[in-house]
Amino acid sequence: MIREILICTLLSFALSLLLCAAEIPLLKKLGTGQNILKYVTEHKNKSGTPTMGGLAFILSATAVALVFRGVSDKPFLVALAVGLGYLAVGFLDDLLKKKRGENLGLRAYQKILFQLAVAVLASVYCCLNGLTVLNLPFTSLSYDIGWWMFPVGVFVLIATVNSVNLTDGLDGLAGSVSAVFFLALGIMLPLQDGNRDISLLCFCLTGALAAYLVFNTFRASVFMGDTGSLSLGGFAACAALFTGNALVIPIAGIMFVLSSISVILQVIYYKKTGKRIFLMAPIHHHFQQKGYSEGKITYVYTVVTAVVGALLLIPLV
Repeated sequence: MIREILICTLLSFALSLLLCAAEIPLLKKLGTGQNILKYVTEHKNKSGTPTMGGLAFILSATAVALVFRGVSDKPFLVALAVGLGYLAVGFLDDLLKKKRGENLGLRAYQKILFQLAVAVLASVYCCLNGLTVLNLPFTSLSYDIGWWMFPVGVFVLIATVNSVNLTDGLDGLAGSVSAVFFLALGIMLPLQDGNRDISLLCFCLTGALAAYLVFNTFRASVFMGDTGSLSLGGFAACAALFTGNALVIPIAGIMFVLSSISVILQVIYYKKTGKRIFLMAPIHHHFQQKGYSEGKITYVYTVVTAVVGALLLIPLV
């Protein structure tokens, strides 16, 4: 198992490295430069950086995982389908942004309807196939919640997808945090005697993201776009849901949760008082406006994710 994990991780890294290097000039030629929001003044020099870079690392990870795991495990295949489904939504969103020449692709209601459709199908699959167990982190306890998994699954998928998407705001941020998240989950599943096919997929995503970060850390040569961030959220949610680890997401994915909560609090407080809690939300932009560099913010987010991921593993070893 360890040998297979190492081979798959390295192959995903190598394939993603090649595809990322190949896609950057192609994306530039196709004119897929990012449109930067005017009020994010710190990012004005990033305008025109190619986006949709998520295609390279997502396709690399899924290709390697399929080669090594085939089509024998149904949860593994459904996880792939969900991740690629969200990739399609993100790709359409990025494509429309470029076509319109502004930072608006799919309308909010269109995006949520697409996301909801995929989430509903995945949650029904969980209920019909007995994937209804919730493990309690840091304990050996687990509970079968039956069809309550339907609303739980829909919520987890929608929340995770959008939280990862909100975290994708600084060079290397979403990629680094996601890589560590998938690494922690990939180690956790075999220790729980969980689904090893999904564990392998997590390692493939870790390797592919590591290669993408070569081109995405400050200053980024390419952005993942909604193509990458929505897909990563879909894979993260499925990998946890299908293995009984939905409650791990707010712990190992604490920095994703922080992004969402900061936006929710900002919106509610502003509507009630006309004032803001943070200089800008999501909160990584607040830290940036306070004078912290993108590299430092990304480093802290990644380290926090690594620490909580390690804490989750302690009871299992």
